[in-house]
Amino acid sequence: MPVTAIGAYNAQPLDHQANFHGLQLVYLCWEKHLMFCAPFTFPLPPDMPFGAFIEQVVKPSIASHPEASRVDFSQAQWRLNDQPFSPDNNASLIANGIDHKSLLHLNTPGLNGIAGSFN
Repeated sequence: MPVTAIGAYNAQPLDHQANFHGLQLVYLCWEKHLMFCAPFTFPLPPDMPFGAFIEQVVKPSIASHPEASRVDFSQAQWRLNDQPFSPDNNASLIANGIDHKSLLHLNTPGLNGIAGSFN
């Protein structure tokens, strides 16, 4: 079925960082843990230290998962926007290269979902 344009599309996206009052959106996907079916979306201050992000945001967000207490963040493997990433826990999100609408992937070796369901 052919599609015919009816004119220019002039919509303005509403998710510009300027619309978040100094915060930025950060997405987080915990790989192999499909109890959380989509990445988390967090509005966060760019100057938040990565270590605080783990303690104050990530840990409480995944706490309901049965494997959450077994996560060893010192052994975690990270990807930022699909590239390998080694965060500096003392540096801010923005200093770590995590900006508006960045996607972080968290891989926790040895943890494969509820009852090993990802195997």
